Amino acid sequence: MMKQKNHTFSSDFILLGLFSTSQTSLVFVSMIFITFIMSVTENTLMIFLILNNSRLHTPMYSLLSHLSFMDILHISNIVPKMLANFLLDSRTISFQGCGFQIFLSLTLLGGECLLLAAMSYDRYVAICHPLRYPILMHELISVLMAGGAWLVATFNSIIHTTYTLHFPFCGSRAIDHFFCEIPAMLKLSCADTSHYERGIYISGIIFLLIPFFVISASYVYILLAVLQMKSSEARKKSFSTCSFHTIVVMMYYGPFIFTYMRPKSYHTPGQDKFLAIFYTILTPTLNPIIYSLRNKDVLVAVRNMLKSNSMYKNE
Repeated sequence: MMKQKNHTFSSDFILLGLFSTSQTSLVFVSMIFITFIMSVTENTLMIFLILNNSRLHTPMYSLLSHLSFMDILHISNIVPKMLANFLLDSRTISFQGCGFQIFLSLTLLGGECLLLAAMSYDRYVAICHPLRYPILMHELISVLMAGGAWLVATFNSIIHTTYTLHFPFCGSRAIDHFFCEIPAMLKLSCADTSHYERGIYISGIIFLLIPFFVISASYVYILLAVLQMKSSEARKKSFSTCSFHTIVVMMYYGPFIFTYMRPKSYHTPGQDKFLAIFYTILTPTLNPIIYSLRNKDVLVAVRNMLKSNSMYKNE
């Protein structure tokens, strides 16, 4: 009882986590650890290939490198703390640590939403207006797109982090989630958060609905252009690429929109935790595979890197 009382009046929060400390949970935690290692390795490899291969110094791959960097930071912001809490059976997180998780998570989630929209526009211009591509998507534009995504997302994150941590938490400080996320934290506040929730909806329109509309419109135009291709092999390849991209976008935006665009009263802990797995753990692992490693130019860069390494060892 004394320990529970201390937690109540402490400034620390308690993350109830995704799993209980059982043998069955250990299997799932091991899977998440493997997924984390895969994600960091894949995205690091992607950044290394883009930086060290001159053929990949294009606007598309420049945006991809930012996406990979965001994915590394995002999954590293959440999974190590979650695994440490499980293994050490210590579920506390400091007020400052929780604030940092919220800030970094919102920055990266918002930035990635804008970045994915920029990448879909890049593909739209490349496929639907190939002759105008050097004008519409030159290096400076890609830099401005990436920089704008980081800047706008950071500004939005500062506002939401400040507001969320400003609310009083009078009762339990146990967050029924595996990381500090705004919807889960608002449930702990003893103040009226309805006005602030309207601000979340406005951010949702800017960072979720508008980019999702841009991506959807881009792929509709791309598919229309693909249908006009004379080569059946080219159509098949383009359909395959677009379908994979669409699946990943739906896996990211669908749960994200469902989590942040619903009223607080409709949230349930189990549902929120399940949905968060998609945009915090799964998509950072799938992004480099779908957007990059299935690409012919990237595969050529990987083969060249492996060849150069083997030649270096033989010498």
